[in-house]
Amino acid sequence: QLQASGGGLVQAGDSLRLSCAASGRTFNRYDMGWFRQAPGKEREFVAAIKWSGGSTDYTDSVKGRFTISRDNAKNTVYLQMNSLKPEDTAVYYCAAGRVPAGRSRWEYEYWGQGTLVTVSS
Repeated sequence: QLQASGGGLVQAGDSLRLSCAASGRTFNRYDMGWFRQAPGKEREFVAAIKWSGGSTDYTDSVKGRFTISRDNAKNTVYLQMNSLKPEDTAVYYCAAGRVPAGRSRWEYEYWGQGTLVTVSS
């Protein structure tokens, strides 16, 4: 029901925009989040946006570089990633959680399949 896309192989300093398209149901009343999981590491919180789009939250390591946004009319959430670093390399997952959902993965009910982002130095 959530389809993440937009990943790829880029160089340090480049930008990517990830998309998460929902189908089968509307997620307009769900908080949405992006998480990532690097090889051998736990899945970690990256960014979240409230159902209204009025509030966002970011993990410290991406603040000022990443921007989460949503278009409820298109049932889609985006993650604009600028100034990418090798440490951003991971599989990125989008998720939807019933209000309120924040930084914990356990607050999210629906997950996309993940899209791989690889940043070379």
